Amino acid sequence: MADTVPMTREGYNKIKAEIKRLETEVLPVITDKIAEARAEGDLKENAEYHAQRENQGMTMAKVNELKDKIARASIVDPASLPKDEVVFGCTVTVEDLAYGDEEQFTLVGAGEEDYDAGKILITSPFGQGLIGKKVGETAEIEAPAGKLKFKILKIELDF
Repeated sequence: MADTVPMTREGYNKIKAEIKRLETEVLPVITDKIAEARAEGDLKENAEYHAQRENQGMTMAKVNELKDKIARASIVDPASLPKDEVVFGCTVTVEDLAYGDEEQFTLVGAGEEDYDAGKILITSPFGQGLIGKKVGETAEIEAPAGKLKFKILKIELDF
């Protein structure tokens, strides 16, 4: 996992804020709930205690995952990237060659992904399949369902 994680300064700050929120707001509440449950007595049959311990473990795992992303962060300045190909931060309109549908995606870094809004991670297999393509070229992306083919229709740069 030594790969760098490309992200904008905004995405970096968003992840840092989430780490702080988890450590200063969420974990203290969980710790208090564990203490309350522990005070109830017999821990072997104390469902609340075990649930909060599990919650604490999952929250700590999330914090560690976010800290790992921050440690491997590579801040990208989108303004320094090529303007005529699919790059980090651009919005690309593609045509799904199997179905003829047009779709639009924005390639973003960690902390900025929002799949419902079409913001996909540049490090995802889909994002990697689009990188470097120019208008008119076809991107072939391996997926569990087979090879997907997308024609690049338009590249927009928002920076």
